Amino acid sequence: MALNPRDYSREKIEFGLTEADLGPRIKPSDERALRALDFPAMPAKRKLDVQSRWPDHWAPLPQELQQEPSTSAALPRADYLVVTWTVAELEALADVLTPGVSRNSWYRYARRYDEHYTQLIRPGAPAKNVRRLGSYYMTRVGDAKVLCFKSELHLNQDGIMQPSGFATLPVRDLFLQLIEEVRPRMVITVGTAGAVNPDHFLGDVYITRAAKFRCQQEFEKAPFNDETYKSDFAIPTKAMKVAGELLRLQDKQLIEPDFAPPTRHYEWEGPALPGTKNQPVIRIDGGSRKQDFKAFLPILTTDFFEFGTTKNKLWKQGCSVEMGDAVLGLAAQELGTKAPKWLVIRNASDPAINALLPYSMQAHWAVWYYEQYGYWTSVNSAIAVWAVIAGDQGFER
Repeated sequence: MALNPRDYSREKIEFGLTEADLGPRIKPSDERALRALDFPAMPAKRKLDVQSRWPDHWAPLPQELQQEPSTSAALPRADYLVVTWTVAELEALADVLTPGVSRNSWYRYARRYDEHYTQLIRPGAPAKNVRRLGSYYMTRVGDAKVLCFKSELHLNQDGIMQPSGFATLPVRDLFLQLIEEVRPRMVITVGTAGAVNPDHFLGDVYITRAAKFRCQQEFEKAPFNDETYKSDFAIPTKAMKVAGELLRLQDKQLIEPDFAPPTRHYEWEGPALPGTKNQPVIRIDGGSRKQDFKAFLPILTTDFFEFGTTKNKLWKQGCSVEMGDAVLGLAAQELGTKAPKWLVIRNASDPAINALLPYSMQAHWAVWYYEQYGYWTSVNSAIAVWAVIAGDQGFER
């Protein structure tokens, strides 16, 4: 079966993109401009209930740098490095962990872009369009310094095919550079993913210490394809109960619409089927709760647009599917004993899709769910990031 020529992964990366995302940083004090650049997929007066519900002394506190850094400046040191990827994911991460500081008020970062990265990135890639590697902002959770970073590099968007038979992978170099500059004790990747288990909810959060490459296009012949990477440490869980309570605040945003056949030519009588009222949970690898999954069940990292269905049984191979996290595992392997602890936190922005549909409709629904729910499901995974960082510091309510 031929793949649909649409670049669905690129659509997800750029959904919600505005001209401001392509330009220089906008200072938070320029409130008029920021109000005009509200995330187009969300209501104009969006407000997160979570900001008034943080436990005492644990609310995220964004930290403006004393001097405006150059785009070529090294990143500040931090205890935790949090990396995300798409516009919707960035919007949610900013609203949760840097409240009051818009995504376009994050500092722009282009260190070594011209001298190293540009030759590794193909024309038309997101990083080429914005001529930078990412954006970042500092925040504080408890006593810990946290650097939040939005990457413009992506596994399946950047690579230039090589005589070796597989493409360049500049995002690996970026991970190594970020770790060298930030010197974190833990790196967390966070963002959207496709659920693979048909019984799981839209908005569920997956926390895993493992990632596996599942490549079939430009990295099919790469030596790391099919490799699984692990970061063996105990996942901090002291704040997970509170995080689970905070997830309930998004439930009203995750009610699916009523559904009926698209035309009257189907043999169908009666009202539309009522939409699912999702109640997401946080699922942890190696956890002891009913919703958890087996230890080190990996996130599946693909170089093509793949999603879970009721038939492909990806749940036997991994906890969910996305397009980037195993690169962190690859970078950590290269660092060896110098590597920090690392963790993947992903949210189900689309549920496992009904395999009775033709492929084009399956892909349509996977993208539709992301466009409708990518932001609100990403709020859930951002809350889980907070929980891991708080728990790692010995959180007590």
